[in-house]
Amino acid sequence: MAQTRPDGRRVDQLRPVTIETGVNLYAEGSALINMGDTRVLCTASWDDKPPPHKKGTGEGW
Repeated sequence: MAQTRPDGRRVDQLRPVTIETGVNLYAEGSALINMGDTRVLCTASWDDKPPPHKKGTGEGW
């Protein structure tokens, strides 16, 4: 008798995975990753200027 999970999958079967890119209009890079009922939103942005608290300090960023 094969064992199954509550959602009907076999114990050795992965959840369906989808990855959508470009989901955030304000980030240079973004992705929404879905695996079953779990969702992860990833965003990445960059700026070539230092943040205000580092400006003029001579410290790196």
